[in-house]
Amino acid sequence: MEMKNKIDYLRLSITDRCNLNCLYCTPLKKDQFLTHDEVLRYEEMVKIVEAFVTMGVRYVRITGGEPLIKKNITDLVSMIRDIKGLREIALTTNGIGLKDKARQLKEAGLDRINISINTLKEERYIDIAGRDYFKEVWAGIHSALKSGLDPIKLNVVVMKGINDDEILDFVRLTFRYPLNIRFIELFPTTERSEGLTYHMMKNTEIKEKILDQFGEMRRSFDINGNGPAEYYRLKDSMGLIGFINSSSDNFCNECNRVRIDCAGRISPCLFSGHIYDLRNALRNGKNDELSLSIKDIFEMKSEYNKNAINNRKVEMSSIGG
Repeated sequence: MEMKNKIDYLRLSITDRCNLNCLYCTPLKKDQFLTHDEVLRYEEMVKIVEAFVTMGVRYVRITGGEPLIKKNITDLVSMIRDIKGLREIALTTNGIGLKDKARQLKEAGLDRINISINTLKEERYIDIAGRDYFKEVWAGIHSALKSGLDPIKLNVVVMKGINDDEILDFVRLTFRYPLNIRFIELFPTTERSEGLTYHMMKNTEIKEKILDQFGEMRRSFDINGNGPAEYYRLKDSMGLIGFINSSSDNFCNECNRVRIDCAGRISPCLFSGHIYDLRNALRNGKNDELSLSIKDIFEMKSEYNKNAINNRKVEMSSIGG
């Protein structure tokens, strides 16, 4: 079936909980978390993914909250891996639980991983992330490097006066390890993150700093991924430098993703809110209703892409970005 807008990428949030409380996020300030019964079981999540794959989705990213706090997550990865027609499974994590799970995730069928880390200074980590887990995250990065996951991307939100003095240190990692460093512009979506607006730093400024220090960056298209990042390679580097212009650029028209939270609620756009709740259809065995809802989402996606406006608050730790 041909859709107006090709959608081949599903972001699946498997929990609304997180073990960090980062400056630009508010997981510990929520009024309440979902109950055990409200959260989909793994089997239900897999059934939804199967339905999306039938409709043309080929790439799934597992997100949260923090997905690695879920028990037996390797079982979920293995179940999704068995879905025919699916090309790739990725995961986004803060890296805290990765040290002991990286190899297991790879063996279960995970293809690649994104790790969020906004500082390389142990003493600064707690100020940004709200918890003292720097050593665990760094150990997780090294475990991922040894596991065979490829590529491994480090997501870095750069904030003036907070961590912008570490830009070049992050770049230097690409000469030591086959890591892809992605600089992400701060994108306020909550009242808490809006309070950081004066710390926003555009990627054009970051590029200038890198060029001044390291010289020419050559555009690279040899990278697995389905997001809006632009990648560049420095001479003699092992990894790449990526830029996601969350605030200074509008790539809504190119968006190929749909999001579903851990309660089975679908959002065709980050700012659309929940349009369909699939949990009841799943639990009542209404497969036709499930398929029709997904079809409707696919049909309306292009209109959301055209009219997307950042006019509502979004708790990223629930919807997975």
